[in-house]
Amino acid sequence: MIHRTSATCQTPAWQQQLTSAFTRVEALFEYLRIDPDLLPGARAAAREFSLRVPVGYAALMEPGNPHDPLLRQVLPIDDELRLQPGFSTDPVGDLDRSVGTGVLQKYRGRVLVITTGACGIHCRYCFRRHYPYSNSSAGCDRWRDTLDFITRSGQINEVILSGGDPLMLSDNRLSQLAQKLSEIPHVKRLRVHTRLPAVLPERITTEMSGWLSDSGLQSVLVLHVNHAREITDPLRTALSSLRSAGVSLLNQSVLLRGVNDSSRALVELSEGLSAAGVLPYYLHQLDPVQGASHFAVPDPEAIELHQAVRHQLPGYLVPRLVREIPGSESKTPLV
Repeated sequence: MIHRTSATCQTPAWQQQLTSAFTRVEALFEYLRIDPDLLPGARAAAREFSLRVPVGYAALMEPGNPHDPLLRQVLPIDDELRLQPGFSTDPVGDLDRSVGTGVLQKYRGRVLVITTGACGIHCRYCFRRHYPYSNSSAGCDRWRDTLDFITRSGQINEVILSGGDPLMLSDNRLSQLAQKLSEIPHVKRLRVHTRLPAVLPERITTEMSGWLSDSGLQSVLVLHVNHAREITDPLRTALSSLRSAGVSLLNQSVLLRGVNDSSRALVELSEGLSAAGVLPYYLHQLDPVQGASHFAVPDPEAIELHQAVRHQLPGYLVPRLVREIPGSESKTPLV
């Protein structure tokens, strides 16, 4: 057992950095010298879905360029306020697949646990931007019910921690949950889906490596990296510690207009992930969430891009191009 020391009682560096994240559009505009003519639309969009951008992530952006692919992912714009047919507040049918408070079961043998509604960054294309977290997440006070459900469901062999972002919880809390899951005989794998390391590499701590490797479960960390510039030296160093701890590293990205909708951007992303020891896993078509239609890439264009990537990379570095269709038993490949 690793005993608590005075150092671990201190607020972790990653939590300290989150306290200084940009939450006011005016501050982000001033920091990046963005055209003030865009400010009214940004204010209006941020009233509907709030702004949150870690300073370290903003530092990777090109000042004065509102089309910077990293900025585009987090910059509120007035396009978000236009209602679009075919776009909804529950685009992947989460609410219909709820089997308990904060527990979703979409696919056989797996459950997804909404651990928290908190995120370290608010991506404007987020498919859960309208999700009712206040009464539909398995917070720490509800984990007993979550664990009881998984225990009773004897065919569940994989538990997926999602959110929000599960890594917004402390390592101590996550360690307790991982340990409890490892005590359920039929649970074999623990999968953690997170955006946080890509925007705040400091979140990958020694304690995190410890509970992922010591739980006794096969541990898989699924990153959410959309652009090669998000793969920084600090992230590569942090991921190396996870690989050394035996954690499998995968990446899921979203195909986004103005961010990575070129074969060059997608090839550079896969190459960058490979160099960091991460296997490209899925390239998702945008989930049609209301407020994000301006990110959509039509299917024929997406398929053409994917084919171009296949011609430039070895097969194992080509992520599968998929869409999530509510009610389907698996992700649906686009061919």
